[in-house]
Amino acid sequence: MKKLQVVFLAILVALATKSLAQENAPLRLLQTIPRPGVQRQWDHFSVDLKGHRLFLASTRDPVVEVFDLRTNKLIHTITDVKGPHNILFRPDVNKIFVVDGEAAEIKIFQYDSYKLIGRIELTIDSDPVAYDPATKYLYVVNGGRAAHTPYCLISVVDTTSGKKLADMKLDTNRLESMAIEKSGSRLFVNMTGVNEIGVVDREKRVVVQTWPITAGKENVPMAFDEARHRLFVATRTPSRVVVFDTETGKEVTSVPAATHADDLAYDAAHQRLYVACGEGFVTVIKQGGADDYQVIGNIPTAPGAKNAILVPELNRYYVNVPSASFLSKGVQQEAKILVYEVAP
Repeated sequence: MKKLQVVFLAILVALATKSLAQENAPLRLLQTIPRPGVQRQWDHFSVDLKGHRLFLASTRDPVVEVFDLRTNKLIHTITDVKGPHNILFRPDVNKIFVVDGEAAEIKIFQYDSYKLIGRIELTIDSDPVAYDPATKYLYVVNGGRAAHTPYCLISVVDTTSGKKLADMKLDTNRLESMAIEKSGSRLFVNMTGVNEIGVVDREKRVVVQTWPITAGKENVPMAFDEARHRLFVATRTPSRVVVFDTETGKEVTSVPAATHADDLAYDAAHQRLYVACGEGFVTVIKQGGADDYQVIGNIPTAPGAKNAILVPELNRYYVNVPSASFLSKGVQQEAKILVYEVAP
């Protein structure tokens, strides 16, 4: 009997500890949105706040799924795509822009009806994007490795006219992410193929500086704290978040993260960074000052869950989990979306 009491007490302590850890965690799991019976390896999220919709691009089983932000239920599936990666909304002109990497184009859909109404030709492997709300220009990375060229293009697309304005050529076959400087004319680009950050002048449409990354390699996701002039880059070898001063172009510090980072978000309200990693964790980093950073948690997610989005207006953080068919043998899981509350 005493043995049973000890075991029971241990279970209670473990449950209480887990509950306390969840309560004190910077991200609290609110809901799981299951997608049973489908094969999904999702890429990037996008949020349409005006239409209360969450969009999610699936590349391997090519669709764009649309969820209601209020109910978290699937409300529509866009199937006229080959390999979508990113989505942009312009409700003011009744358009949705879907960057379809495998089709080498941007597909334009009607905002309300999802009807395909236009196309903008690019090159193969169109993927990372950055949007300038002032000019309504969308910057899209395309070409490079998949196109078998030693360079990549950043295409400048006018989302008002629905036309491509220019292509900027960067001398590396791999670009991974970008960040817009809203108070100036700079576009920061992760030049992963040469392990540098490229600084593009958006008005001149040329690279004006390159900043070497010395704290790590395989620089993939990027985020920007424009108020403090700090640019964040997550590397995979080793797994770290490197902090740059955008006034000097110098590294100021770096902190460890879980492995295989693919999405990085800066939370200005809580002064945090969220690093979604394929290892099955979200590394949360607290910003104590412009040059002061500390890991405050590694939130468990699931294997392969490397893509996420922060929606500060809703105080939510969404993580997508791929189905087991796209992971290593022995992993058993169904596709799902994890919905977290951002805790104070």
